[in-house]
Amino acid sequence: MNSTQLTSMLKKVCLSIVTLSFLYQPGFSQVQHAPVPFRVDNLTCEYKTNPIAVDAGNPRMSWKLISLERGIQQTSYELRVGNNAVSLTKGKDLIWTSGRVFSDQSVHIYYGGPMLSSRQKVYWQVRVWNNKNQASPWSMVNFWKMGLLKPTDWTAKWIQDNYTSDTTGGPSPMFRKSFKLDRKVRAAHLYISAHGVFEAKLNGKRVGNDYFAPGWTSYNKRIQYQVYDVTSSLQKGNNAVGVTIGDGWYRGYTYNRKKDVYGKKLALLFQLEVVYTNGQKQIITSDKSWKVAYGAIRSSSFFDGELYDARKDKLNWTSPLYKDQNWDTVRVDETIKDNLIATSGPSVKKHEKFLPLKVFNTPEGDRVVDFGQNLVGWVQFKLKGKAGDTIRLFHAEVLDQKGNFYTKNLRTAKQEITYVFKGDSAETYEPHFTFQGFRYLKVVGYSGPLDSTNLAAYALYSDMAQTGKFSTSNPLINQLQHNIQWGQKGNFIDVPTDCPQRDERMGWTGDAQAFCRTATFNMDVAGFFTKWLKDLSADQHKDGAVPYVIPNMLDSASSAASGWSDVSTIVPWNIYLAYGDKQVLQQQYESMKKWVGYIQFHSRNYLWDTGNHFGDWLFYAGTNYEDGAALTDKNLIAQAFYAHSTQLLINAAKVLGKNDDVATYTQLLGNIVKAFQSEYVTPNGRMISGTQTSYVLALNFDLLPENLRESAAKRLVGNIEDYDDHITTGFLGTPYICHVLSRFGHTDMAYELLMKESYPSWLYPVKNGATTIWERWDGIKPDGSFEDPEMNSFNHYAYGAIGDWMYRVIAGINTDEASPGFHKILIAPHPGGKLTSTQAELETMYGKVKSAWSIDNNIFTFDVIVPPNTTAQVILPAVTDQITENGLDINTEKEITGIRKVGNDEYLEIGSGTYHFVYTMKIPAKKK
Repeated sequence: MNSTQLTSMLKKVCLSIVTLSFLYQPGFSQVQHAPVPFRVDNLTCEYKTNPIAVDAGNPRMSWKLISLERGIQQTSYELRVGNNAVSLTKGKDLIWTSGRVFSDQSVHIYYGGPMLSSRQKVYWQVRVWNNKNQASPWSMVNFWKMGLLKPTDWTAKWIQDNYTSDTTGGPSPMFRKSFKLDRKVRAAHLYISAHGVFEAKLNGKRVGNDYFAPGWTSYNKRIQYQVYDVTSSLQKGNNAVGVTIGDGWYRGYTYNRKKDVYGKKLALLFQLEVVYTNGQKQIITSDKSWKVAYGAIRSSSFFDGELYDARKDKLNWTSPLYKDQNWDTVRVDETIKDNLIATSGPSVKKHEKFLPLKVFNTPEGDRVVDFGQNLVGWVQFKLKGKAGDTIRLFHAEVLDQKGNFYTKNLRTAKQEITYVFKGDSAETYEPHFTFQGFRYLKVVGYSGPLDSTNLAAYALYSDMAQTGKFSTSNPLINQLQHNIQWGQKGNFIDVPTDCPQRDERMGWTGDAQAFCRTATFNMDVAGFFTKWLKDLSADQHKDGAVPYVIPNMLDSASSAASGWSDVSTIVPWNIYLAYGDKQVLQQQYESMKKWVGYIQFHSRNYLWDTGNHFGDWLFYAGTNYEDGAALTDKNLIAQAFYAHSTQLLINAAKVLGKNDDVATYTQLLGNIVKAFQSEYVTPNGRMISGTQTSYVLALNFDLLPENLRESAAKRLVGNIEDYDDHITTGFLGTPYICHVLSRFGHTDMAYELLMKESYPSWLYPVKNGATTIWERWDGIKPDGSFEDPEMNSFNHYAYGAIGDWMYRVIAGINTDEASPGFHKILIAPHPGGKLTSTQAELETMYGKVKSAWSIDNNIFTFDVIVPPNTTAQVILPAVTDQITENGLDINTEKEITGIRKVGNDEYLEIGSGTYHFVYTMKIPAKKK
């Protein structure tokens, strides 16, 4: 036995020991038969763990298989659902059981039992059988609780204050009620919503850890309600509730200082349902018995910040002992329509904490705190001052070239916190109904020490689990990945916003479609985008036009722009690919169809050359290079996206079995492509608009005859070389350029673009200290000056779309479109760019996928993890000799099949498990 074989044997022995420890853990002791080396875990219902507000008639269940063995596949499953957790584990008192279903499906399984009623709580378990004829133990018991499914389930009334004057931008109303509970509480759930954004407290304790609830939707058509389990906050006897409401998105100042977009009056809807230990129920609702007053929050808005006068605090106003006899009565508004829906997406929560990196004085004499990261959230402080002393906090993303505090790019947004001390001991404060985009904090009116003991910044963003990790041997690329992730965090605040700092912060559709695929790698955005897409459908015009922003806050004419409105087809398809969620396509299909129909109606001879379009937004427009012609014809772009949306509609129709639509739109697509070629392509394959973006879109969307594509790709490379290997694309060309280069054999040029450190490039902001993605390639110019402050955000995620290529090409993690959601995985790394290593992980619906490669003296080492119940095709690049896996020839490994050589690459088929490949790699010569 040689050393390699001995090493392999020792690894397998160690794996066996680990497997034994894996088997005998809590939960397995309940199994009545011999334990098996796999189990079921990570149960979710509608993407959530134990949700308490489900309004889907037939909720969907998903789970993951956990196993250390290779090649584990689910062959069948059994679900059971019951009213009682204990009875369920004994197989008794079941509402529904699927029986044994022979299927490998472990995601999005529909509940198939009797119709569930409002408030009903059910418990469920699953067990599975694998391809080795082994049955798993029953999973741990999970549950879901239905929301309020009918308007008649609501007995609460919408209540408002009694002021008739315009109070937008004024103090936040505080609604209060005392109530008595006669017995010990067994369970209590609060159903609550607001016109505005709310913060609720019961007996002085904050309800939940959500911020800016009920979230932002198309309020006139859909308004969410939240549900909280508040059992632990209540007590037998006297209780009190207090709810404060801020302007929020409902009526606060928005783009161009517009206000009252959805209404002029803030309102509260509150329904507390209590079940006593004896089974009796009591409901406390918002009605005319409530009181209202104003307190310390004198104003609070997303753009302007917050004014908090602590002298006006109403201490303990949410406790039962507080006396509210001087408070005003409320007004009940019976005219508000019922358009309530349960919360579906992830709510905004508080996440990372940042302590001051340094405190310094600027050349202009400002006292500034640097938190080291451009983040979105707010600053919390614990400071002491005299009664009436005022501290003002200003927020900025960057310093100017002289090192001074810079806020010109905020336009009319103030991003200011003003706090008036009440003069007690040290006072702790954090804002309520506002957020800021900042790295730097200017402090005015406080001269005491500022440090990590009394100052901290908190990041706020939608509660999306991190699913992806990506790192390389190049620190600049790692910082770029960091910037991409933080751009996503800061702009995913209930909706995908364009920027989080200036007076805009809207759900621009062009940014969202450009970045969506990258977003699915970094975080779990299934619920986030599914919720937002419903608002897209709600706000889509009757003629099919899709507004520039969702939810729509602009005028009716601000719609139907190519590359922006195509979000209606692009995002549903990307979510389907990432999560295998067919229901998203079903949900959005009519919206997709209406958008393509709109273009079709406004086209002439299948050519869409009318309308207003943004074009390749913020492309490189400098004059530093001899050519300088990077402007792409807007109508060419419109025609390209017309074709792309039609293709995606065809794709969706195929998935949904709409064969008539497949035939209809396939014929339409052929005519669209012909019109594109006739109008924008010469017979020799030269684009009329010879820019990087024109070639990228034509190649990525398959708009050129196959015999002309290779030459077009070479022209694209030539254009890049004309710009000294720099990128010139804008928002619409950038997501695809590296993919196109790789697809046509020019990955080396894609790496050149990625690795470029001078402007314009992805690494230019990194070299200039960026910690998020910039809106412009040159937000800070090479001479240190700034771009036009009217549009110069330093936290704008669109150009972060390169992250998709980094995951899918550098690391090589991809999903097979025929088996989406990473049920069938493609793992094909593309080393290059002088990188010596890359590691990437992605937590999919089935479990973790990992691709980690390194090169040392032409020895290529490649570690792969494939989750249970999936298979993967692995493509090993540039193979020159024997490949070993864990020290053994791959041809001797039974878990590795389908071995074949294609050119210099080796194709393999593998099942789940952990793999370690090693071979000598041929380093290809750089193409030019």
